[in-house]
Amino acid sequence: MEEFFLDKKLTRGEIVRQIKEGNILVNGKNVKPSYLLKTNDKIEINISEKENGLALNGKVKFEIISQDENIIVVNKPAGLQVHPSTRQETDTLVNGLLFKFQEIGQVGDAPDVRPGIVHRLDRGTSGILIVARNQEVYLLLKNKFKKREMKKTYWAVVHGAPEKSGLIDAPMARAADYKKQIIATGKTRTKVREAVTAYETLAKNDQYALLEVSPRTGRTHQIRVHLASIGHSIVGDEKYTLKKFADDDVMDRLFLHAKSLEFEMNGKEYKFEAPLSVEFESFLKNEGIYPRGLTKRG
Repeated sequence: MEEFFLDKKLTRGEIVRQIKEGNILVNGKNVKPSYLLKTNDKIEINISEKENGLALNGKVKFEIISQDENIIVVNKPAGLQVHPSTRQETDTLVNGLLFKFQEIGQVGDAPDVRPGIVHRLDRGTSGILIVARNQEVYLLLKNKFKKREMKKTYWAVVHGAPEKSGLIDAPMARAADYKKQIIATGKTRTKVREAVTAYETLAKNDQYALLEVSPRTGRTHQIRVHLASIGHSIVGDEKYTLKKFADDDVMDRLFLHAKSLEFEMNGKEYKFEAPLSVEFESFLKNEGIYPRGLTKRG
């Protein structure tokens, strides 16, 4: 088999081993590593190898926006869990990343669970996620998130029509049952953390609004909780949708997208943008809330 077909996913030695073990087939049959591919040959890859105890999964689909020797920037689709859990062990972004970039298996504070993962996005949130390829860069980026030196911008579609712009400064905490996050009050029993979110309304109609959101802190579910707290929960949010919007909220995804990420590292300025998914962009176009001045897909 012509090894260059697979050399971006596996090393040459791993390719040969997987072919010999029958995990890589051509037209449904075992072949020798020396087999030369022909036009219309169908290649099947069935690999259950593990890295650091985590399964490698070449079937996980995600878009790579950019990569170099230090980082991988991914556009995570909505519905894809970032890292394995007791409920889902193999079909996560991490399993897919490990298939393509096995070096991240040794990177991070918990490489046996979250290799290379510097920050996270909720399963339902789409958009930019940055992954470190070595420990030095992992620690550098982690510190930048901690010091709030990463400029994060999200797009969110919400119910109703908020003010043109606003700043939500509302501390957050876990609910007493630990099943969700809440706005902290004097009766809150769990640890209270500062949470600040700025937003600007880009477009709206009588029913929905598209907001550009800039979280200034990084609390779990922060944007979702904060927008719900001002009466404008995010469309498709099963956990935090307000009761008055429940009957109307029948979307099959959370309309929250991590659109851009900006930061400085080692004297170089970085800015990455993640394109909207087809269903997100179609919703904006169908509702007439696509911002002016932007080029629509298709």
